[in-house]
Amino acid sequence: MAVELKTPKPGIEAASLTDVGRQRSNNEDSFIYWEPDSDEDFRRKGRLAVIADGMGGYEGGQEASRLAVETVRSVYDNGFAGDPQETLIEAFEAAHQNIQRFAQDHPQFYGMGTTCTALAIVDRQLSFAHVGDSRLYLIRAETITRLTRDHSYVGRLVESGIVRSEDAESHPQRHILTAALGSGRDVTPNVPEHPFPLEDGDTLLLCTDGLWGLVGDPDLARVVQTNPPAEACLKLVAMALERGGPDNITLLLLRVSA
Repeated sequence: MAVELKTPKPGIEAASLTDVGRQRSNNEDSFIYWEPDSDEDFRRKGRLAVIADGMGGYEGGQEASRLAVETVRSVYDNGFAGDPQETLIEAFEAAHQNIQRFAQDHPQFYGMGTTCTALAIVDRQLSFAHVGDSRLYLIRAETITRLTRDHSYVGRLVESGIVRSEDAESHPQRHILTAALGSGRDVTPNVPEHPFPLEDGDTLLLCTDGLWGLVGDPDLARVVQTNPPAEACLKLVAMALERGGPDNITLLLLRVSA
């Protein structure tokens, strides 16, 4: 099921797609692409994109991902204090607390949580924050680079050298998270040391594990680089479905243009 984005302000081509997959009856993924309406606010706040993959049962996961995306957008818009990176960190803390508060008020959703990856682009400078195993990739020319680090059990094994990175995507325990919004007392998002400068033609790919778990980096890069964003979304989701599509599949593509 495609979700059309409003036409972005000049400088970005954007497209998105979400699909429930072949084995799920509900979609626990949420996402948003957002820009301020006024030109003055746009110059200050730039663009925001957020993706989240919920967990915690039929409705719990849906509520957790929805709360994460809505809270991050609201805090970024209403609580922006001049620094996109710091605002994203504050937004993640607020989302973490909102999800925990919701679970306390609705005991049937005990254990609900969500991954969350959010990016902001202001004057072609990229900031981001990340918790869980949804991913942010940068595709530049023929090279694909993962900018986020999976907060997962297998991710820790890769970092410690116990599991090879090329074996991680098929590891049977790859879906066990070590951090999520709504889970645990505190949340410490993965953030870059400095804003990252973007160039003409760069494409940012936000996606849940329903995509990257089935479509490897070489295929992601090839499809993104050889198709307009909307067509790339369709082809990548089709590839994931052809390979079984056991999970929800969601992606959002942003291509930097002149």
